[in-house]
Amino acid sequence: MIWAWLINSVSVYITAKVLSGVEIKNFWAAVWVAAGLSIVNVLLKPILVILTIPFTILTFGLFVFVINAILIKLVDEFIDGFKVKTFGWAIAFSFVLTIISSVLMRLFG
Repeated sequence: MIWAWLINSVSVYITAKVLSGVEIKNFWAAVWVAAGLSIVNVLLKPILVILTIPFTILTFGLFVFVINAILIKLVDEFIDGFKVKTFGWAIAFSFVLTIISSVLMRLFG
């Protein structure tokens, strides 16, 4: 579990450095963002996914990136040192984070 948190923290940090619309203060902020995303993904994401099943089906699953962006913007509000400029950047962050996290999990997980 700690290993996955560390990999997610590195993924958040790399993603924030790659995207110009996302700012992160330092690696410790990335650790807190990874923790915040984990918490909202466990508590809120299942509810949002169930409530938006019709949209998810109509968009062939792509609406999940919108849900992720909503959760990212929520975490943005609570974590100092992490700023996502717009909702569009939150969607981009969600997409790039998914790719980077998957690659790192395959390599090190």
